[in-house]
Amino acid sequence: MWKIYWLRWTIKILGSLVAFLFLWIILLIWLPVFFTPTMFFRSLGNMWEGKSGRIYYEWVNYDDINDAVKIAVIASEDQRFPTHSGIDFEAIKVAVEENKHSKNKRGASTISQQVAKNVFLWQGGGYFRKALEVPLTYLIEMFWGKKRILEVYLNIAEMAPQTFGVQATSKRFFKKNAKMMNWAEGATIAAVLPNPNHWWSPNFAGIINYRRQHTLYQMQLLGGSQYIKNLK
Repeated sequence: MWKIYWLRWTIKILGSLVAFLFLWIILLIWLPVFFTPTMFFRSLGNMWEGKSGRIYYEWVNYDDINDAVKIAVIASEDQRFPTHSGIDFEAIKVAVEENKHSKNKRGASTISQQVAKNVFLWQGGGYFRKALEVPLTYLIEMFWGKKRILEVYLNIAEMAPQTFGVQATSKRFFKKNAKMMNWAEGATIAAVLPNPNHWWSPNFAGIINYRRQHTLYQMQLLGGSQYIKNLK
């Protein structure tokens, strides 16, 4: 009997968690994302190391972010973002083939997957977290749409040490609002995204400059603001 009892409670708990998650996804169609697990654990980790636990974060609406930043992160992180369904199977296939012959493993997470992970899940976790990430990615694609997903990504992505989102990053490093950023500044943010906790340093000026120039070139190939004009 006790097995049936615990099974029922497990089903109830899991059902409640799924219902809460579904409700949270629906609410976030309109509400700003106030905090993420990544922000919490980054703050906690810094305090554990005796550093400041302060997190720089400020939500800003989609129309108050310069198109240069939107194009830059798409050019750098996920060029098929406007057209894929949340998972880029072509990018996964390419990454698998390249990783067979390379020590530097390449990821294939889309912007949508990164949003699902950062808003609802946690860093790391291997295949278990990935298994949870996939249905969440499809759900936010279904209910949020591309424009909202990009808006959330640009607000909650870690872009500098203890700094999340384009508005806080722009204010800290460029002394201006995200609306006023130019192409070079947008490309700079995109350039540091693979390792934002380390690359905002003079020691990495060379690699950042190289990545910035490459991103600017890709932004031009995509056609600039026209590439995101019809996002919905």
